[in-house]
Amino acid sequence: MNETFNILLVVCPLVFVAGFIDSAAGGGGLISLPAYMAAGIPPHIATGTNKCSSMFGTMFSAWTFFKSGKIHIKAALVSAAAALLGSWIGAMLNMIASDNALRFILMITLPVVALFIIFKKDFGSVDRTDSISQKRLIISCIIIGLVLGCYDGFFGPGTGTFLILCFTIFSGFDLLTASGNAKVVNLASNIAAFVTFAISGQILWHIGLPAAIFGIAGNILGSKMAIKKGSRFIRPMFIIILVILFIKVFIM
Repeated sequence: MNETFNILLVVCPLVFVAGFIDSAAGGGGLISLPAYMAAGIPPHIATGTNKCSSMFGTMFSAWTFFKSGKIHIKAALVSAAAALLGSWIGAMLNMIASDNALRFILMITLPVVALFIIFKKDFGSVDRTDSISQKRLIISCIIIGLVLGCYDGFFGPGTGTFLILCFTIFSGFDLLTASGNAKVVNLASNIAAFVTFAISGQILWHIGLPAAIFGIAGNILGSKMAIKKGSRFIRPMFIIILVILFIKVFIM
């Protein structure tokens, strides 16, 4: 009992922070997964238990964005479907290819993206989808889901952050709607992973469920902050996640 309490004492506050940041800028797993491992949980069990808490948190975050009308339903759903296919392709590629080249690419592109967001003050502040045909919009979302789903299956870290960036840059959504769309895509992949881990017995339910409560609280609070403050709140969260992701890629 004391051991469980000590684990929760480490995990729950960090899962809350992860949910808070993830709801706006993605990348919460960069904080929550190391928290489980720092508490002494073996990597595979930590990954499964993390999926438990993150799935419920993402579910409530997506619902919060949906209620506020900050999700483009059609674009989000087609992207989510493509991401599921892409994730399977990425997982297959992971078995036959090295990820060293991808790490090298990320080490170059992450600082560039961070500087771009820092100096382009109006990034993601305006929705540009009115200037894009519906056909082009849907095609771009399918490609985003397929490519980043493949990345998620092959490598993984920061997928939610890259989804938001791509929805903003290539599909023309403002940061807030892009974040809402990303939650739907993340939720689809999280549910698939959660079911897989649950069936395989890779989840510590007595840790994952209490942590999920903190994750839900963090996601709801972060989502409401993002909806209220928009890009002024989301941009700084992006910088934090990109820095954490760069450090993770650099030391792996």
